[in-house]
Amino acid sequence: MASSVATKILIIGCGDLGTAVAQQLVQSGVYTIGVRRSAVVIDGVLIIQADVTQPDTLESLRAIQPEIVVYCVAAEAQMDAAYKAAYVDGLRHVLATQISNPNLKHVFFVSSTRVYGQNTDTLLDESILATPADFGGERLLEAESLLQSLACPATTLRLSGIYGPRRLRMINLAQSPERWPHQNSWSNRIHRDDAAAFIVFLIQQVLAGITPQACYVVTDSQPVTQYEVLNWIAAKLGVAPQTIPAAAEGKRLSNQAMLATGFQLQYPTYQAGYQALLLNELTVNAIS
Repeated sequence: MASSVATKILIIGCGDLGTAVAQQLVQSGVYTIGVRRSAVVIDGVLIIQADVTQPDTLESLRAIQPEIVVYCVAAEAQMDAAYKAAYVDGLRHVLATQISNPNLKHVFFVSSTRVYGQNTDTLLDESILATPADFGGERLLEAESLLQSLACPATTLRLSGIYGPRRLRMINLAQSPERWPHQNSWSNRIHRDDAAAFIVFLIQQVLAGITPQACYVVTDSQPVTQYEVLNWIAAKLGVAPQTIPAAAEGKRLSNQAMLATGFQLQYPTYQAGYQALLLNELTVNAIS
């Protein structure tokens, strides 16, 4: 990695994904500072306790002057007010602390493919205009627009559905067929470790003098219907397969721009990702 001991990366939001990014950066020898509301210890990471919705708590960020900022927060609830507070107001508050930062080279904003509200058979990528269908997509798109006023380059990372350790919704659902959705639909997903690794990959590019493009769809290489995933997991768990409902609705997403950077997915398909999770669950249960 083309970095020095003086290089500082600031991660706003050290939850599950942000922590994974921070841990990978520390392993690469990069000085990493994390911001989160609650006190927590992450080995090798300096944690600042602050709340992006409370600007007064962010004042200490002005003196840090990081080279790169990664904004990776999560809304408290599935409500418009919560999305506005976390993504729009929170991002605005953080960016305000960096206005006078002469070292700032790049800002990464972790958004979501929720901005694509389309119901279409077209394979969607970054060139397709995002047309949100709900308040969540609208607020995320509003937050993305804040990056346009920055003096430095910025990149929006539109992540599809994240799964991975402690994100076992589909595995839990597969064990209870009576709870499966009545309607089949296309789904797109990305393993948490791949999402974190791609963010770190782009950070490495910035530190090497390469400017990433303004937006990436971050998803694996296999858009798939929910019932295909559920029936595959069910088979692995010894649960009887279920009849697949009518033709799928929703959207399919392309990750070609992400792969064109040279990044390689550890889990390019849902089978690879969920097989690893199932093996881990079996190991944990056997030990406990």
